[in-house]
This record gives sequence, structure tokens and C-alpha cells, in this order.
Amino acid sequence: MTTNHALRYGSRTLALTATVLGVIAAAVPAAAEEQPTAEQILADCASGEGKCSFNSPQLGKAYLGEPRQVSELLYNCTDSPASQSMSWADTVGSSHSVGGSVTVGGGIEGIITASVTATYNYTWQSSHTETSSFTVTVKPGEVGWISRAQVMQQISGTWQTHYDDPKWGHYYWFVPDTVTGPAPNGTDGKHSAVVVKSRKMTADERKLCAGGSTRDKVFTRSR
Repeated sequence: MTTNHALRYGSRTLALTATVLGVIAAAVPAAAEEQPTAEQILADCASGEGKCSFNSPQLGKAYLGEPRQVSELLYNCTDSPASQSMSWADTVGSSHSVGGSVTVGGGIEGIITASVTATYNYTWQSSHTETSSFTVTVKPGEVGWISRAQVMQQISGTWQTHYDDPKWGHYYWFVPDTVTGPAPNGTDGKHSAVVVKSRKMTADERKLCAGGSTRDKVFTRSR
């Protein structure tokens, strides 16, 4: 569902609510202001200007996210396979379907956590960090690195925002949203994966082995 559709849905819901609850209808001005974007609604949730809740959260099935490089690159400019212990670190955050990321320690994170905990007795976290080390073995003329894939999960729900005074013509706004973020290892039988990957050097990388301080050496460089 696009942002425009989400906001139109919110407007229709408000119209129905206003009809059922005449107290709200009496307070809505005849000429409503321009509709806000979903980002503006969530910004008010984050700042506390709007009194927000994340209603009816639905947990999706866990899945393994896309693998990504989490270490430096290990170059082998020698004639023999080379092994070296390498440290790695990986931080995976959360994002909204309506746009933007979930700030650790922010108001949005707290609202989602409270909603999911109350519904599922499950403590949701918007970010997860892991660090460790791994032995990387690289063939001559190749580059190696450590890759990691995080267990991920989606949570779908609807933001309900209430203002003390009408904003954009209404007291309430509703925005459907899906939050994608890290899940604990083992969720739904899925486990994060850490693997060593390698490839042949490019033409430019082979030049590093032709001379200078890296000739006939095993060395690392940042990503």
C-alpha cells in the first residue's frame, strides 16, 4: 500500500469515526487542511506531539536477510594459500515501509516495543549488533572476507495518532505500516549465518601485488 493510499485510508476511517462519534464531528472544521504525509505523522509520534499507538501488530514469519560483508578484505599476493584470523562486526537496524529507519532509543521504538510486548509477550528490538572473529583462508591471487546474514522479521500494524487539538483538520490519523528488523537467532527455526567468501582479484587489485610494500604479501584493506 502506497503512502497516498495509506493516508486516504486514514481519511476515510476518520470520516466514518466522525459520523459514529458526533463529539469528534462537532470539533472537525468544515474545510479540512491539506493531508499530511505518513512521514509527518510518524515524526509527530516520535516527538510526542501526537499521542500514538501501534495497533494490532502482526508478526510475519522470520527469514534470513541478504548476506553482507562485515570484515575487511584479505588480499593474498603470495604463491601459497594464506590464513589469517579476522575480526568482524555487524549492526542491523530496522526500517519502515512508509520510509525511514527506526532510531534506537527513540519514541517510535518504544511504542512498537510496548505494543508487541503486550500482544505477544515478546521483547522487540530495533537494532542488533554482533562481533566475533573468524579464520579466513585465501588462495593465491584472491581476495577473501567474512559475510553475515541476519535473521529478519516483519511486523505489520496501524499507527493511530491523537492530537489534543485538530491537526490537518482532524483529531485522529491512521497510517498502516510494516516494520522490518532483526529477530532473535532461532526465531521460526531460522539462524543467522556467518561464512567466508572469496573471489579472484580484479586487474587493479593485481597491480597491488606487482610492487611496493604489498608485493608478495598477505594484507588487509577496509571495505
